[in-house]
Amino acid sequence: MTKSKRLMELMMTVNRKRRFKVQELADEFGVSTRTILRDLQELSELGVPLYSEVGPHGGYQVVRERVLPPIAFTEGEAGAMFFAVHALRHYSSLPFDAESASALSKFYLHMPGDVRDRIDEMKERVDFITPTRRSDAPFLAVLLDAAVKQKVLKVVYGSKEEGTTSRPIQPVFLYAHNGFWYCTAYCFLRQGYRLFRCDRIRDAVDDPTEPLQLSNIRLSRHEAASPADAIRLRAELTPIGTQRCEAELWLSPLIHVREDGSGTIDADVSRGDIPFYTEFFIALGDEVELIEPAESIHPQKAVRTA
Repeated sequence: MTKSKRLMELMMTVNRKRRFKVQELADEFGVSTRTILRDLQELSELGVPLYSEVGPHGGYQVVRERVLPPIAFTEGEAGAMFFAVHALRHYSSLPFDAESASALSKFYLHMPGDVRDRIDEMKERVDFITPTRRSDAPFLAVLLDAAVKQKVLKVVYGSKEEGTTSRPIQPVFLYAHNGFWYCTAYCFLRQGYRLFRCDRIRDAVDDPTEPLQLSNIRLSRHEAASPADAIRLRAELTPIGTQRCEAELWLSPLIHVREDGSGTIDADVSRGDIPFYTEFFIALGDEVELIEPAESIHPQKAVRTA
């Protein structure tokens, strides 16, 4: 094995192991411990953050963030990656804000001049428009970390209906829509799943509440569990109403679309969310006919009733 190939594979190996002994690597790569020590020194000079410990149980470990090995991109792939990150610039908050800016800078600065010129020209020809919101969501990284690690957070949340409340939640997943970030989480206060606007979360810290086993719930196949305070929501939608409801990610899973483009909603939702649904449907005017629940049907408002 050539030295360059060994260094590349060694970088991937130490990233995977995180903690290792020199003799282990020497045996794995079939070289002497002295050769491995020289290779580790070169990796350290290349930026791989290695730390050594002495003693019978000592060895090496990778500290801080791991450095990934170089990856060769074609011009088209590099341009696609650039614009994938570039598209996020309209969001005032990101769960990986500094990292995305750093990645974008690395892609751009290390490209050949003619490729940068082509990207500069493309930036004037294509964009990914998202409404720019003034409200920041400073706890996105905390929420995402809790969703990945299945941790419970104590959040301070402000809403129009309930004011400011403090509650333990277990984030399940986050998504961005129409310029806002949303977090679907299990709320231990309400004993059911809730949708939180991330910019309305004023604080988020670890909470000692025992987390639920929610690893089977995935964004790609999410089916919200019936809330403890469930109430039936039924509505008929015109084709235009269906299109407008489908544009809302929190609502689209509840819609059954007919062949003529009209739709219907028949699902159990949380009673505490009924004012939110009602306000949304009122804005649709004649494009929706709200059937249930009865307390949400007000003839004097712009929602047609059965």
